[in-house]
Amino acid sequence: MSRAGTGIRPVDADERAARAAANEGEPTLEFADRTPYDAYVHASTLHTLQQTLSKDPGEMSFLMISQIMELYFGLTCFELREARRLLGEDEVWAALAPLRRAALHLEGLNAAWRGLRWMTPADFNTFRDLLGEGSGFQSAMYRQLEFLLGLKTPALIRPFRRQPAVYDALADALHAPSLWDEVLRLLARRGFAVPAELLARDLTEPAEPSPEVERCWVEIYRDAGPDNHLRLLGEALSEISEQFGDWRYQHLKATQRAMGAKPGTGGSGGVAWLQRSMARTVFPELWSARTDM
Repeated sequence: MSRAGTGIRPVDADERAARAAANEGEPTLEFADRTPYDAYVHASTLHTLQQTLSKDPGEMSFLMISQIMELYFGLTCFELREARRLLGEDEVWAALAPLRRAALHLEGLNAAWRGLRWMTPADFNTFRDLLGEGSGFQSAMYRQLEFLLGLKTPALIRPFRRQPAVYDALADALHAPSLWDEVLRLLARRGFAVPAELLARDLTEPAEPSPEVERCWVEIYRDAGPDNHLRLLGEALSEISEQFGDWRYQHLKATQRAMGAKPGTGGSGGVAWLQRSMARTVFPELWSARTDM
């Protein structure tokens, strides 16, 4: 949206100082339209999006925390796409900033689980049936995040076929290089022995763990100097992998706490499905390489 459409008028430092002096240190209380804060953040819109299906007060926590997680998924995807773009342009140093931000966003995402630690099976059962087949499994933005991290499964875009815009965006993400694919291309351009077949594979499939890529990281980590940007890249990626793994683990524990081993609302095996999903590690060679470092 253009600035003209927001209702926000830029204010420079001199005008801010003059306004503060005129207000004698008090905040401005009169505005011609809605407050500039609401025009920018759209808080009044955000607070209309919590439409519960039951009168159980606990459902509000479940719904709002789910929405908070959706926002964090989108924010993390935004940062990872920027990092991917910069790595594609060989800007390793510049890519570290969005990667570090992404790790912090994942940390915030993980903290959101704490707001659901009160939920027992009895608490969840008061509104669970009203959710029908609704499930976090159906989060398109979470799928975007998985695809960006290299966890690609083509069949998982099928639930979105009746939502053309969402489906097309997921199909594009499925066929685009993941962040890890861009890292592998970067290493190959820097002269590391990344297997050609790994770079030429169908991008809709995940990259299989490679001993050659593992050896690339062992070689990179030998140089512990501050100017080794590839080593710093490895550490930034490791932090993202660890934070994402923590989120999946906390999802598993929250599911066990709220419903035990019951089938998931979306038709999955619930806990069993999540346990299988956790077996797929993000950036696996960064972890396996540590044995030989």
